Amino acid sequence: MSADEAASYDGYYNTAAECWAAFTGVVGVEFGNAVLFGQVHQLTVDAYAVQHAGARHPDKSIAVHLSGLHLVLDRGLPPPRVPRLLQTLAARVRRWPHYPPPADRGPLTVLHVAGAPSPETHVERAREWAAAVWQSWSPHHPAVAAFVAEHLDRDPGCGQTRA
Repeated sequence: MSADEAASYDGYYNTAAECWAAFTGVVGVEFGNAVLFGQVHQLTVDAYAVQHAGARHPDKSIAVHLSGLHLVLDRGLPPPRVPRLLQTLAARVRRWPHYPPPADRGPLTVLHVAGAPSPETHVERAREWAAAVWQSWSPHHPAVAAFVAEHLDRDPGCGQTRA
């Protein structure tokens, strides 16, 4: 997908139009390949959302996307199982925590994934990027884990925290 074909940027995220174009290009590649979509699309969306927190991006969105990263990267859930759990979370929570964004959002960006030469490389790079973004939010990991436990651990299939 070229920058001209990318979805127009509406100011929701704290990002530049060029970065948004790269993100929509990566998402377009994932939507065009069922294997990529299943393996990394949730990570792509969650990583981008929390790496670009700010602007009109509410606490609810940040908490949901951090929870998604926690479920995959800490609890080991397969990404396709996460959307249902995040929908459950969104339906249950009435008061959303505020997680102040870190000054450094990680050394990798969506550009690490954009233009990957193969689906395998796309998956590898998306996972590396998501892990780097999640690591940048490490001061909040205990709070995110507690938040997820409080609201989702009664659900079957929520996964256990990795040792």
